[in-house]
Amino acid sequence: MWRHIASNALTMLIVAVFLVGGLILWGQNEYSAQGPLDEQICLRVERGSNVGIVSENLEKQGAISSGMLLRIGMDYTDLAGQLKAGSYLVPPKSSPKEIADIITRGGASTCGTEIVYRIGVTQLSNLVRELDPATSEYIEKAKFDPATEEAPAEYIAVRERPDTRVRIAIAEGVTSWQIVEGLKRISLLEGEIAEVPAEGSLAPQSYEVRKGDKREELLVEMAARQERILAEAWENRVDGLPVNSPEEALILASLIEKETGVAEERRQVASVFVNRLRQGMKLQTDPTVIYGITNGQGVLGRGLRRSELRAETPYNTYVIDALPPTPIANPGRASIEAALDPDSTDYIFFVADGTGGHAFAVTLDEHNANVARWREIEAERATD
Repeated sequence: MWRHIASNALTMLIVAVFLVGGLILWGQNEYSAQGPLDEQICLRVERGSNVGIVSENLEKQGAISSGMLLRIGMDYTDLAGQLKAGSYLVPPKSSPKEIADIITRGGASTCGTEIVYRIGVTQLSNLVRELDPATSEYIEKAKFDPATEEAPAEYIAVRERPDTRVRIAIAEGVTSWQIVEGLKRISLLEGEIAEVPAEGSLAPQSYEVRKGDKREELLVEMAARQERILAEAWENRVDGLPVNSPEEALILASLIEKETGVAEERRQVASVFVNRLRQGMKLQTDPTVIYGITNGQGVLGRGLRRSELRAETPYNTYVIDALPPTPIANPGRASIEAALDPDSTDYIFFVADGTGGHAFAVTLDEHNANVARWREIEAERATD
């Protein structure tokens, strides 16, 4: 009888072992299997949160079918105590295992609220925006000029939140002096700036920063990016250009940047300058004259005087026969690439056309006709 009881107990133990093993295998498969999420979501993990709270949130948003499975899986893989506060984009069909990796890996938040300090040609503006996970587009929540406006409540509410991303966006065509002055006014940055970097040497891009970052280190990063962009464009330049060095290419790119804000025109504008340089013609571009007056320290704020157009200065391209001695702003990648790969045209003139772009011409007669049309447009606008 005892032998029979022992045999039955052993059989039940074996069955139990198989059941437990099967349950573990099922759990492992489910932990790695695709989740039910149809559209990506933004998951916010609060500071001091725990796996129970996060799993409940994920269940409510339809990202996982079982919060218990996520908790057990994270406990089993020793991830339960490694949650990182922040806002994270969870892609569609993410498995519980993939979600666990996202919320424990750390690093910068990938969604949620973002503050953007934009250093522009005319002003520094602060922008609060939030990513819409459904469209992957940012929705503007607040915008203000810190020099003239009070900070809105939306900005104050998110400024100190640990999961708020912070970016500094440098507009194409700003000068190095404008960038330095803008960085000085961003209070979350620290440290003095010894000197204004060389004109044109800073890449006008977006930079993610954190409270306490050093201003000088950010300038070093901007310069390193611009150096890489220029080196790559120089390596891929077309043959026969009238520029003899990357430095001259950067000067030409800065003129292109200041002459047009229309992306599709950059290579056409570049072709005009290249054609003029090849023919030994003066470039005759107003932005260089303005830079010679302001030294890149702010905007002129008025029209150029005839005496200024005739003045003999290193930057007056109505007087000198070549490029100015330095860039007149920090050009973006597109303008640098346009300078080294311009359109093939016969254009040697251009003037504003009233749409934000320019009318291009080959002959002086064509150009004079374009100028006359522009003057008419100016006159009409003056009477409106």
